[in-house]
Amino acid sequence: MNNLATPGMLTAVWISLIVYMGVILYFVVRGARLTTNMADYATGTFQFSPAAIGLSLAAGMTSAATFIINPGFIAYYGISAFLSMAVFLPIGAIISLIVFSKRFRKIGSAVNAKTIAQWVGIRYNSASFRLYMAFLSILHLTFIVLIAVGLTQVLSRALNVDALPALSGIVIFTFGYMMFGGANSLVYTNMIQALLKVVVAVVLLFSGYQLFTNADAGFFQQLQQIDPKLTAAFNTDSPLYRDFFEVVICQLIVGVAIVCQPHIITRSLLLKDDKGMNRFLWVAVILLILFFTVVFTGLYARVLFPDLMVAGKPLPLDAVMSAYVTTYFSPVVSLFLVVGLLASGVATLESLIQSISTTITTDIIAAFAPNVIGKQQLFVNRLVIAVMAAVTIAMSYQQLVNPDLSVGILAQNGVYASFSAAFVPLLFGMFLKNVPVQAAFSASVAAVVAHFGIYYGRLTPYMETGTRNPGIAAALAILISLLVGAVVLVLYRQTKKEVAV
Repeated sequence: MNNLATPGMLTAVWISLIVYMGVILYFVVRGARLTTNMADYATGTFQFSPAAIGLSLAAGMTSAATFIINPGFIAYYGISAFLSMAVFLPIGAIISLIVFSKRFRKIGSAVNAKTIAQWVGIRYNSASFRLYMAFLSILHLTFIVLIAVGLTQVLSRALNVDALPALSGIVIFTFGYMMFGGANSLVYTNMIQALLKVVVAVVLLFSGYQLFTNADAGFFQQLQQIDPKLTAAFNTDSPLYRDFFEVVICQLIVGVAIVCQPHIITRSLLLKDDKGMNRFLWVAVILLILFFTVVFTGLYARVLFPDLMVAGKPLPLDAVMSAYVTTYFSPVVSLFLVVGLLASGVATLESLIQSISTTITTDIIAAFAPNVIGKQQLFVNRLVIAVMAAVTIAMSYQQLVNPDLSVGILAQNGVYASFSAAFVPLLFGMFLKNVPVQAAFSASVAAVVAHFGIYYGRLTPYMETGTRNPGIAAALAILISLLVGAVVLVLYRQTKKEVAV
């Protein structure tokens, strides 16, 4: 596989990484000085501007999946994958983000919630429901694994090192400094990473302009010559983008629910008042549209590698983007893009470490050890992060050597189950009054059972053979969850009305 292996470029990569690490550590140290308890770690003490928080959200919501892994799906399966990942899922996600963030913040601020699990527990007055939601958030470790794998693919090629040392370095550095910074440093580091991602996104999207000006054949004609199904709205040969339901309906449903993740929906709680909500959302939405579109670069990569081979070897889906960057661009531009791609993943990695460790510490461990408070909780949180780091290295290495098509499948399966289970409790809690915990809890359990039942039971014709699409399982689970929650809610209110009479 190609890399930036010339001695001069190798030195330049190391220098760039050291400078980047130095800048990140500066903000971490600055934030750590004001982080004295778990409340500071979770929501911060600084007065962040709405624009800064919007930048942070956009950086955290689009990760190594968007910039490194997902372009590989587009390279493999063409326009159908682009429509799924860059059009219909973002439409659902952006609409949901706008609607949900305002309501979540309004209620979350009133009850002083710091995590989704805490929000749900307070909203439904149920400690057991809070604990259940907290355990579900652990499924987001699969997303951390995806990011770690994507970053390893880029860094190992840039530094010409084996995967395991690159993986270990990424995890130890990022998890190490996240033990101390928390929200006080997260917004600043995410802001820097978001600005880097803007430049990287523009460079990547414009990198294929020559393909559109080819005198012999237009861009889409070149794709058709490689494989006519690359330009089709639905790719019947793919395991994930076969028809209207899979490309459009499922992705709209998943997009609406995808914001119900701990590192996304809770970001609005960093706003100190409601006045900045619109500016926060405008900044986030504009950048999200740009970032989601980056996956189009996968089509450029397919033209560059028409047979999905590099140096006579098959090009794995997860390695398409790193191969494109290190093959197509000049060494200097590749160097900048490598740093930018690393930033794209680290931004979300930071957000996930902060949100998941906070949930485990304040919602799970605190439930069993309520006397652990203040600085003790901070120490426990650091131990939690250390354990998360070890698990991440083990799971990521397994995905590097033996993936099921892509690490994206593992991540989607875990994350989709989590936010499918959170969707109805949050929806009912934000927009309905006097919702019984039975309705929200039964809907959530139904989502988990349906998601994993459909996925592992290979239910529906979509799941019968080959690689299974977690989006199918999630979309159906969300619909089943809505139905169960609505039925229980109606029965509860009907019973209550009859008792009152």
